Amino acid sequence: MIRVLFVCLGNICRSPMAEAVFQHLVEEAGLSEHIRTDSAGLGGWHAGAKPHRGTRQVLSAKGIRHDWLTARQIVPADFEQFDYIVCMDEENLSELRRIAPQGKKVFRLLDFAPESNEQNVEDPYYTGRFEYVYQLVEAGCSSLLQRIREEHTLQG
Repeated sequence: MIRVLFVCLGNICRSPMAEAVFQHLVEEAGLSEHIRTDSAGLGGWHAGAKPHRGTRQVLSAKGIRHDWLTARQIVPADFEQFDYIVCMDEENLSELRRIAPQGKKVFRLLDFAPESNEQNVEDPYYTGRFEYVYQLVEAGCSSLLQRIREEHTLQG
């Protein structure tokens, strides 16, 4: 089983959006038996909460299920349990590198989407640009799934 964890600051906007989008792509590819997804926040302020209304609205508009999503904070065991820890921006990346065990690789989502003009997925909690964030997340998740398929020779 390949396990992917998406991380952002509070786990109510970007990382749950990425989790839902990635899970949707995994299911469409017929790879649910091979890949599991989750998401977490660096902070625990929103633990137990559903995703932000803007995230829920854009996912619903795209026909992507999100009813199971609940915010949680990252825990040390996540670094052992997940093969890919994928965050949304440079600040998340710096914090993850600080708390991760030595040698554990962490990635920014848009590092998997070199065609993107962005390196960081902006936080729509502050900008309100949930549709734009969805576009970035979808591009990153599609490229990430392709990379996982290639690295693990998965056929769907």
